[in-house]
Amino acid sequence: MPGYLDPASTTARQIQESDLMIKVILGFKRRPGMSVEAFRRYRQDIHAPLLFAIPEAGNIRRFVISYPLESDLEAPPFDAVVEAWFNSVEDMNGLFLSENFRAEVDPDHANFIDLSSVVRMVSEEVVVVS
Repeated sequence: MPGYLDPASTTARQIQESDLMIKVILGFKRRPGMSVEAFRRYRQDIHAPLLFAIPEAGNIRRFVISYPLESDLEAPPFDAVVEAWFNSVEDMNGLFLSENFRAEVDPDHANFIDLSSVVRMVSEEVVVVS
């Protein structure tokens, strides 16, 4: 089928087990009444340092925040998309289920995120080209 890798192909065999990662993708809108600038500033200056201050954040292999660019196209469904990579499901759970995350980081989300807008996907990412 076009667009898919044949498991027997050379390309598919080159994808090594070490290239597998667990990735959490979160999309969300800012809290109602909060400007785009205030949302981004809060995310960068207050929330990110709060997250990375807990020891369990060391489980994160890579962390990316994407913000939509201004465009004449249809408005994007989110004000931000966060991608966080982990070596394993255990590492991911070690962060999100930790007492530090639950007590210190998670309650802060309501300060800048419309919690009703959050969508989440946990995925197994396979790097094909890096």
